[in-house]
Amino acid sequence: MEKLIIHILLVEDSPSDAHLLRRIFFHADQEQWQMLHVERLSQAIDATRENSAPNLDDFQIESQRQPRFDLVLLDLSLPDSIGLDTLKKFRAAVSDIPVVVLTGLDDEDLAMQALAEGAQDYLVKDQITIQRLVRAIRYAIERSEILNQLRDSEERTRQALVKEQELNELKSNFVAMVSHEFRTPMTTIRTAVDILEYNSGKLTYERRTKYFARIQNAINQMLHLLDEILFLSKTEAAKLEYKPTLVDLENFCTELTHILQLNAGSQHSIIFTFQGESTQAQMDEDLLNCIFTNLISNAIKYSLENGTIWFDLICKDHFATFLVRDQGMGIPFKDQTRLFQTFYRASNVGVIQGTGLGLTIVKKCVELHGGHIQLESEEGVGTTVIVTLPLQ
Repeated sequence: MEKLIIHILLVEDSPSDAHLLRRIFFHADQEQWQMLHVERLSQAIDATRENSAPNLDDFQIESQRQPRFDLVLLDLSLPDSIGLDTLKKFRAAVSDIPVVVLTGLDDEDLAMQALAEGAQDYLVKDQITIQRLVRAIRYAIERSEILNQLRDSEERTRQALVKEQELNELKSNFVAMVSHEFRTPMTTIRTAVDILEYNSGKLTYERRTKYFARIQNAINQMLHLLDEILFLSKTEAAKLEYKPTLVDLENFCTELTHILQLNAGSQHSIIFTFQGESTQAQMDEDLLNCIFTNLISNAIKYSLENGTIWFDLICKDHFATFLVRDQGMGIPFKDQTRLFQTFYRASNVGVIQGTGLGLTIVKKCVELHGGHIQLESEEGVGTTVIVTLPLQ
C-alpha cells in the first residue's frame, strides 16, 4: 500500500474490545493509523457523512478534521442494531467504504452471509492478532479499490455505448434530414431548369423571371442548410470561437430588424423596442446575428400571414434581455422540453420546412456568451423566447 495514513472507523460498543483494538493498532504502527471510535450504528453512519470527528483517539489524531474513512471495523451487535441487519443498514446508508465485520461468534455460515451482504472480511474478536488485523485491513482496502476501479470501468464502458448509440441515431437523423431537406429544392431546380430548357421560346419574360427566382430560392435554401450543418459541426468539434468586440446593442438590433423586415416583405411586421440606458456591450456580433436571425426567422415562419413579431431589448443590471414574441401557431407543451435537441421539431409543424438545427445552434451561441435561454409557448396563442446575456 502506498497510502501513508489509513483512516479507520471503529464501531464497537464494548469498551474492553475497543481498548484491545486500540492497543493492537498502537503496537502495529501508530503513525500509520488514525481511528475514530463510536458505539452505535447511527453514530457510524453520521460520522461517515461529516467532515469533523470530535471523539478521535488522542494518541492517533493530530487534527480535529477527519478525512474520508478508508475502512470501517463494524461490530454486528450494537445497542441500536443486531446481527446482519447492522451490516445491511450500514451498507444501505454508506455503499462506498469497505467494511470488515467484527463478531464474537466463530460461525462460518454467518461469515459467508456477511461477505454476501458486502463485507470485505470477517474477524472473530478472540482470534484477532496484530498480523491478522493488519492483513485483513490492507486486503479489504485493496479489494475495495479494485472493485471501485471495475465499477468505474463498467460505467465508462456503459457511457461509451450510450454515446455511440446517440451518435448512430444522430447520423441516421442527419442522413434522413439532409435527404428530405435537399430533395425539395433539388426537385424545384430540376423542374425549373427543364421548363427553361425545353420551353424557353414559349415563355414570356415574366415567366422566365419567375422560374429563375425559384431556382435562386432553392439554391439559397440549400446554402442555408449547409451553413447550419457547418456551424453545428464547428460547435461539436469545439472549433467555434467566441470573439467579443464592443457592440452597440440598440444599433445592432435596429439594423437586424431592418434587414429581416426587407426579407419578410409586407407579409409580416417586425417591431423593435428598447428599454434601458447604456447599450454598449462586449459580445460576439456574428454569434448575436446567428441567434436573433434564427429566432426572428422562426417567429415569421410559424406566424400567420400579416402577423406581427415583437423584438424587445432591455438593458438593466449588467444584463441584456432580448425577447422575441409572436402570435403564431405556438408549440405543444409535450414538445417544449426537447426543442433544443438536434434535429427535433415540434409535432404540429406540418409541411412547414425546417431542419431542427436552428434552436440547437441558438442555444450553443447563447452558452458561448455565458447567457441562458428560455421559451414560453402556448399552442394556438404564440411563443416568446427570452435570451439573457451579460453585457460584459
